[in-house]
Amino acid sequence: MGNNLKEIRKKITSVQNTQKTTRAMKLVSTSKLKKAEEMARQSRLYAQKLNEVFDDLVSKLHSRGLDSINSKYFLKSKDKKIKVVDIIVITSDKGLCGGFNAVTIKEAMRLKAQYQAQGIQTRIRGVGKKGIAYFVFNNIEVMDKIVGLSASPDYEASSEFIYSVIDDFLNDKTDEVIILHNGFKNMLSQELKSRIVLPFDLDGYKKEMESTNLFIEPDDEEDRVLEDLAKKYFEYNMYYALIDSLAAEHSARMQAMDAATNNAGELVKSLTISYNKARQEAITTELVEINAGVEAMK
Repeated sequence: MGNNLKEIRKKITSVQNTQKTTRAMKLVSTSKLKKAEEMARQSRLYAQKLNEVFDDLVSKLHSRGLDSINSKYFLKSKDKKIKVVDIIVITSDKGLCGGFNAVTIKEAMRLKAQYQAQGIQTRIRGVGKKGIAYFVFNNIEVMDKIVGLSASPDYEASSEFIYSVIDDFLNDKTDEVIILHNGFKNMLSQELKSRIVLPFDLDGYKKEMESTNLFIEPDDEEDRVLEDLAKKYFEYNMYYALIDSLAAEHSARMQAMDAATNNAGELVKSLTISYNKARQEAITTELVEINAGVEAMK
């Protein structure tokens, strides 16, 4: 009985130490989340303004006819056959964040299967250790293995990466580029985001603008401005996806550590009850043995 009590005591101490760790990790994730959330908010405002200017310019050029847009970034005809699709899969470098990475990986595998069923080749470009590890373990070829960027987004590094993808598109090595990540929705939830960044589908733009505040002088500079804006669009969409994913990661880890802390608390309660019962049984047994000894001496 004494050994049993020692074992339970050891378990209680072990779970309490784990609870302290998970509670500390929750506090760290909460602190990091606030910073990441603010960064994501500021980046989202910039991205929205950039997209507005970009959409205005494309719509303005589109109103003159598709021939007025001289850029390889734009899809002018639905007749172009897609043969190769690049999927940029953003996951975290660290674990202990619940199903955060599993959701993204599951969607990546679904997209891969969907395209393959249509006879389209898919190429995975991995950003984040967890996603890369999954694909490598399952013998799925990964073109790029970028580690460290999802944990610490850097504008220059993300731009360098996305330009390597754009080069493949311009050199006809790939026909479509998708950025896939689990994004931040609020403190308690995340949402999966999948976006085709290349090519731009002109069917999504209105042929005529009712009103626009966009004026470019001289007019012959519009193509150059469009190219520059397109590059900024690629750079910032990649960078924003990394920031958005990081904020969502901290949110998911905060929830996971909160759940782990609560579960540890429940387990401590359960073990404490078991300990008290075992201790009560030991005391009762000792009293019975004492009484039996006293009776035997009479």
